[in-house]
Amino acid sequence: MTITRRNVLLGATAAAALGPIAARAQTSEVKIGVIYPFSGASAQIGVDAQRAFETAAEIINGKYDYDLPLARTEGLPGLGGAKIKLVFADHQADPQKGRAEAERLITQEKVSAIIGSYQSAVAVTASQTCERYQIPYLSADNSSPSLHRRGLKYYFRAAPHDEMFSGAMFDFFDMMKKKGTKIETLALFHEDTIFGTDSGNAQLKLANERGYKIVADIKYRANSPSLSAEVQQLKAANADVLMPSSYTTDGILLVKTMAELGYKPNAIVAQDAGFSEKALYDAVGDKLEGVISRGSFSLDLAAKRPMVGKINDMFKAKSGKDLNDFSSRQFMGLIVMADAINRAKSADGEKIRDALAATEMPGEQTIMPWKRVKFDESGQNNDADPVLLQYVGGKFVTIFPAQAAVAEAIWPMK
Repeated sequence: MTITRRNVLLGATAAAALGPIAARAQTSEVKIGVIYPFSGASAQIGVDAQRAFETAAEIINGKYDYDLPLARTEGLPGLGGAKIKLVFADHQADPQKGRAEAERLITQEKVSAIIGSYQSAVAVTASQTCERYQIPYLSADNSSPSLHRRGLKYYFRAAPHDEMFSGAMFDFFDMMKKKGTKIETLALFHEDTIFGTDSGNAQLKLANERGYKIVADIKYRANSPSLSAEVQQLKAANADVLMPSSYTTDGILLVKTMAELGYKPNAIVAQDAGFSEKALYDAVGDKLEGVISRGSFSLDLAAKRPMVGKINDMFKAKSGKDLNDFSSRQFMGLIVMADAINRAKSADGEKIRDALAATEMPGEQTIMPWKRVKFDESGQNNDADPVLLQYVGGKFVTIFPAQAAVAEAIWPMK
């Protein structure tokens, strides 16, 4: 399925059918651009993201008894009940296409803000375009640490970046070592776009600081047709922990190649991406019992915060699957953006930007295990606490940190 331009208006009244009087009485709508891959190898990511954003828009535009910003009112009360209109664009996992689509959304669709974009490489170009037009860009799920360090005024990210995620991994390693687990050597395996490169650099830095030995540091070409040579290197290195930073298709190829070549590491601790995607576990889940992935969301939270389970049910009705680390961040991205627009009481980019900068959303008013959403001067939320999840019995359970854990880590993996 290829989706290049698609507009979705949720909850809005069909004013044209009601006549000119109703149309004049109706409050305005606020357009938000949503830029994701809807074609190519990452198309399923875009489809799932669309359902996540639609779920958030349904809550914003409707009326729900959730302890979530804008849930209990219809539309944006700060703009007289205006509805959110989502305008979807396909960047095809191409940074230059992302730049062009961001410009189209701003100049032709007249969006007031843009949210994206799965691939961090696309976030680079799309956010630069937004900066040029003074339109806020919110990274819902981009995790490259360099994104918020470019001096952009209109760039924001509510979720953790890979240095924060990697820090949680090494905190976990330190904890396991104190319990007597042998973790001395690590193998880094990362693709060659900004996501993989930044992730590898963050992990290398932390390993040196914490006293872990890197016995393999392998950068491979994204979407490579073969990973046999790389897996042979990993097998020869025989590290205590394999740490992959790979998107879905690469992750599937990696696991299949490992099985073919008889490489079975004691543990895999993954930098999310493909290792949080249902498609990967549908393909090779039988080989990944006990794999650990970092994340910023877990359905375990529903036990303490019942609305998480209810919102998951809404998303599942649209998508056929549970919220995961990506779709949860996408959902929250729209909630955070809509909350800022509501407080700005305006669809003007600069006013929305100022409202985003003033955001202070308690963690209890999100679906995430975060302390809060509050942006620093660079647009990064530093209070988004990561979690580590382990794949056990066909589902993920939270194993770290202790305050969020519902199970002990299984080590080594089966």
